[in-house]
Amino acid sequence: MQEITEQPTTESEATDGLSAAALRAEAWAGEPFLREGEDPARVLAPGTSRRRALDDALAEIDAGRRDPSPQWKVSYGLMLGLERVLADERPHLASGTELRRHQVDALAGMLTELIASHERQAELENGNGAGVVQEETIEEEEEPVEDSTEDALDVDEEPDHEYTAPDPGAVRRYRFRHPTASGKTIAAAGFVEAARTLGVLILTHRRLLVSQFHRDLTDEGYGDRFSPPVEGGKEPLRGGNPLTIQTYAWFARHQATLSREAYQLVICDEAHTALGEKTSQAIRSFPEPLYIGMTATEQLIAKQVSDVFPASVDDLPLQDAARRGLIAPLRCLRVPPVAAINSVPIVGGDFDQEVLARTLDHQALNQAAASLYRERFDNTPGIVYAAGVEHAYNLAQEFRAAGLKAEAVSGRTPPVRLAETLAAYERGEINVLINAMLLAEGWNSPRATICMHLAPTASRRVYQQRIGRIMRTQPRKEAGIVVDFVPKAATHNERVVSLHSLLDADFYREGARVTPAPRRRVQRRARRKLTPAPWLVPVTPDVRRRLSVITREWQRIDPKYLDEDEQRYWATIAGADRARRVEGVPRAIPRHLRRREPKPASTHDRALRPRLDDGRARRLRRPRHTGDPGADMGEGPNGGRSHPPAGTRRGKGRCSGSDPRPLDVAARTRLAQGPGSTRKL
Repeated sequence: MQEITEQPTTESEATDGLSAAALRAEAWAGEPFLREGEDPARVLAPGTSRRRALDDALAEIDAGRRDPSPQWKVSYGLMLGLERVLADERPHLASGTELRRHQVDALAGMLTELIASHERQAELENGNGAGVVQEETIEEEEEPVEDSTEDALDVDEEPDHEYTAPDPGAVRRYRFRHPTASGKTIAAAGFVEAARTLGVLILTHRRLLVSQFHRDLTDEGYGDRFSPPVEGGKEPLRGGNPLTIQTYAWFARHQATLSREAYQLVICDEAHTALGEKTSQAIRSFPEPLYIGMTATEQLIAKQVSDVFPASVDDLPLQDAARRGLIAPLRCLRVPPVAAINSVPIVGGDFDQEVLARTLDHQALNQAAASLYRERFDNTPGIVYAAGVEHAYNLAQEFRAAGLKAEAVSGRTPPVRLAETLAAYERGEINVLINAMLLAEGWNSPRATICMHLAPTASRRVYQQRIGRIMRTQPRKEAGIVVDFVPKAATHNERVVSLHSLLDADFYREGARVTPAPRRRVQRRARRKLTPAPWLVPVTPDVRRRLSVITREWQRIDPKYLDEDEQRYWATIAGADRARRVEGVPRAIPRHLRRREPKPASTHDRALRPRLDDGRARRLRRPRHTGDPGADMGEGPNGGRSHPPAGTRRGKGRCSGSDPRPLDVAARTRLAQGPGSTRKL
């Protein structure tokens, strides 16, 4: 009797069947299910996301569909596209532009969330057999037709109560946070590349940014996909992958007539501006597509952003972006304010602009601001924020009178004139742009180096958007400079937001870098526009951190900015250090002076050195610091006189903005040791 044996080719036949099915589905969907070198039995194993996509694709093919359904595209189209883009060793766009690491992280985070959502869906289906969520139709209130040409729609408007109605589309809304000027537009182009088989709708909050998106995406090779908005019932017969860019205001007015089948991905630029009641309601009323929200200020209003875009796929803090060299470092200059704004009320999270304008818009103050800019920065390109449109035009007049090439822009500026002005700024024909809030978001120029807050703000969101205009890197820009009109010793508890309060910095040092130093100095040849001063002052409101700064940096702290208790603490540390030096105990060498200390002479050099009693006149080495032993005892070539400050020895021009007085530690110790001393230091 002949024995029957199993054929060993069964597994290979199954693999060949999967490969053939994958090729068939790829020709139908436009995205690969298998890539070269992959094992079909592993990547298309039952239960995997790609296998689910393949099975559903084959089911639609067998049902007679010539193109993927909108539901299939939403579920699997972007996932397969992200896998295709990220499979390259160097992910890139259609133009060849390579994505940077943080942009790849955003795409990879989105892919991870999509795969996880499929796994959760499978668990629900295996657990109770119900994976369908009933959708509830939300009635919309009629809105009056707006005749205004402004594109902003209730950006600062907040709902009176938390949204509690059913929100079936929330599971398909995601967000990522990248700092301003770090390349969120290129990250959005990466999602457009991954969604080559999907209809994409990009929403932004200003018409100016719509044109900017059109220009940038055209440069990256996606200009042939642009399409006007597709309305319901007017979809093309063969489907398609339209790319439409519009404002939030337009979307809130037209989402009811927008096609529910033409768009499977909605990218929301500046997602924090989509939190108004009308805009968020429109997003919730259009639940079918996937949503990706891009923002730079999520941590400032995280609760509201997470309400509309619940899932976070990537988070890049500003400090990390500066450390990686993705944005320009930031230096700070504090100017004591002349006009008091204590009486200006805060309305809707920021100062009342009308009252603020009446307080600040005076000819003398405008002339002083122009003189400050000219003396400090001369023709360095920058952007100035004013308290209202009239204040902006008055400032521009004074800046031009001071010899600066300045121009004011506002919502009243005609679009053609605005485009010409911004182009002239890029060409260098204009160096200072003055505005109220027109250029606070979306607009970027690599030339912009100075950000002057002539109109202070109490909103952290507004402040971060303002400074983002100068954070774009350029080979000739060493760092961006932020000018805050606050007292030098102002803490983070003040109503006015400053760069140090935004970043929660411990101390202020005039002209010093506030953001972390980049690991790789790309701008090594760039000239520094603002040199750090030799003194600093604590600005953190935390008592422990203030005392830690005083303990660590007491030799560089100017005691006149400390309160009475902190002056006593500073004097105690300074006195203890002086006592150790008098007793002959070597003092700790400050970190900023360690490289300047002379190396000890060798035995041979000491033998050749002339003795003091050999009849020769010898000039003793001048002490390098006024606090060194012998500095106050008449030794050295300047014996009996106070040692000149560092700025005088090295050239005063290199230390612009530094305190002209030397930090005479011994003298200030004697002044501060008096009980309850209130003498001005």
